[in-house]
Amino acid sequence: MTMPGCSPPVVPEEIRTRIETLVRERGAVVLAHYYCRPEIHEVAHFVGDSLGLSQEAAKTSARVIIFCGVHFMAETASLLCPGKTVVLANAEAGCPMADMVEPEALAARKKELPGVPVLTYVNSPAAVKALSDICCTSANVVAVLRSLGSRKILMTPDRNLAGYAQKLTPEKEVLTWPGFCPTHHRLNLAEILELKERNPDALVLAHPECQAKILREVDFIGSTSGIIKHAARSDRRKFVVLTEEGVLHPMRKNNPGKIFLTPKTPMICPNMKKNTLQNIVDALETLSPVVKVPEEIRGPALRAVELMMAVPRD
Repeated sequence: MTMPGCSPPVVPEEIRTRIETLVRERGAVVLAHYYCRPEIHEVAHFVGDSLGLSQEAAKTSARVIIFCGVHFMAETASLLCPGKTVVLANAEAGCPMADMVEPEALAARKKELPGVPVLTYVNSPAAVKALSDICCTSANVVAVLRSLGSRKILMTPDRNLAGYAQKLTPEKEVLTWPGFCPTHHRLNLAEILELKERNPDALVLAHPECQAKILREVDFIGSTSGIIKHAARSDRRKFVVLTEEGVLHPMRKNNPGKIFLTPKTPMICPNMKKNTLQNIVDALETLSPVVKVPEEIRGPALRAVELMMAVPRD
C-alpha cells in the first residue's frame, strides 16, 4: 500500500548542482520516463511517456537530449530530432518487449501476409518501425486502427495491447505478434481480486499492456499518462494502480489527499530502474552513449510515426 504524505526523494545537493551546471554548459535537456526512479523525476526537465518526451525534445532549443528511459525511446527522440545529440543515460537499459520483434522476423511475416498493413506500437525498435505502415501508442491505438482502410491488420509487438484494441474495434481483424511487457504480463489475477475485495471503495486503474483476464476486472483502462490524469480528475480517494510503480511518485505529488494501492507482486521494470543520478552526470560529462538512427532507417520509421500523429484522436 502507498499512503499519502510520503517524503520526497532525496537528491544530494552536490549531484543536483553538478547536473544543473552541466546542463547549462552543454545546452542540454533531461527527459525522464514516468517509470524511472523518483529521484530522476526530481532533476528532469520533463517527465512523461515515451512519445510525449520525444515531442517535448523536438520543441526545445536544447542541442543535447539526455534520455532517462530505455533504448527504443532514445531512438524515437533521434527520429524526431535528427539535428540534436541524443544520449541514453544508461546504455544497458533495454526493453524486453521491444526485443520480442526483430526486423528480419517482421519482414518474413509480411511476405506471408501480402497487402496486410502493419501497425506497430511505439515500444519497438526503429528498424521495426521502418517496416511498418503506421505506429500507435497505448492512448491512440483504437483511433489508429479505425483510420486504416484494411479490415485485416498485423499488430506488433504487444499481444495484450492488440487484444485490448481488438475488443474495441470488432469491425477489424487484428493479427497479433507474440510479444508482451513482462512487468504488466506478470500480474496475478487472484491478487487483484483479493485487493478489490478488501478495498471495495477503490477505483481500479490499469494499463492495456496487462492481460485480458486482468483488464476484465478493472474500472479504467488507459495509457500511463491517462492513468495519472484519471486519478487526478476523479473524486475518489482510493485507487488500485496496475502499471509500473514509477507512476506512483507523480500521482502522490499531484494528489496528496489520495491513497494508492499496488499488488503484492511488484510491478517494477528493472530496465527503467537502471537509470541513476550518476548516469545523468556521466552522460552530460561524456555525451555518450549517443543514440543515432541511420538515415536509411530513420526516413521510413519517421513516416510511420508521423502518420500516427496525424490521426485525429477519438
